Amino acid sequence: MNSQAPPFEHPFKIRLERGTVLPLVWLALGSAALAEIAARSVPAAIVLDLQHGLWERGSIEAAAGIAGVCTSVIARTADFSAPAVGAALDAGVAAVMAPLVESADDARVLAGASRYPPQGRRSGGGVRPLLAGADSMLAVNRHVAVGAMIETALGAQNAEAICAVAGIDFIFVGTGDLQLSMPDASPGQLKACCARIRDIAHQQGLPCGLFTSDAVAARQAFAEGYELAVVANDIGLAARGFADAMQAARS
Repeated sequence: MNSQAPPFEHPFKIRLERGTVLPLVWLALGSAALAEIAARSVPAAIVLDLQHGLWERGSIEAAAGIAGVCTSVIARTADFSAPAVGAALDAGVAAVMAPLVESADDARVLAGASRYPPQGRRSGGGVRPLLAGADSMLAVNRHVAVGAMIETALGAQNAEAICAVAGIDFIFVGTGDLQLSMPDASPGQLKACCARIRDIAHQQGLPCGLFTSDAVAARQAFAEGYELAVVANDIGLAARGFADAMQAARS
């Protein structure tokens, strides 16, 4: 089988290495059509939420193929296991980030699941990887970006060890789960915890992202030194759009 280019056209890893600020759009509703619309408007990247979103295997493949022509596609995987990570990468996404990474061992499992041998233990297969050919499949090891989500008190405690694991390319702080795992923490304490994770990541030469609720919060995160932040999510946009339309009709 002839080898072709990697199955994505916008390698996210290159953008990370350049230190560029990367606004993200977070998609949970499982619509490939909406992913295409978002991709045409977002020069940085879109995130397909495979953990809590409504995505199914066919819609993931469709969204990655269509949106990947326009922008980088990241998959927030269901977990950091080999089946979850491998299925997302088989769709042709440019990056994965796995939730609830709480230790160096977790991070090593994630890194190994994200790359083919000899660097990792990713299984060969999938429609797009096989179409690209064996040489391209091996080349993907150099292009795929792997992110560890630190989003629990235990993960924050082990941030130094997580960030030191070879094969992790960026860190992403999940603020919602972090708050749930630290119910007695004040807003200031939570912010300080996130900042500590960011600083540890930077000390290891890793970009750090922050889950934010809207563009205003994302702009603040960028000002505070985070390289990635969520400027919009499809659930929030839909809810606000319907509410605004109803309000406009009544006024």
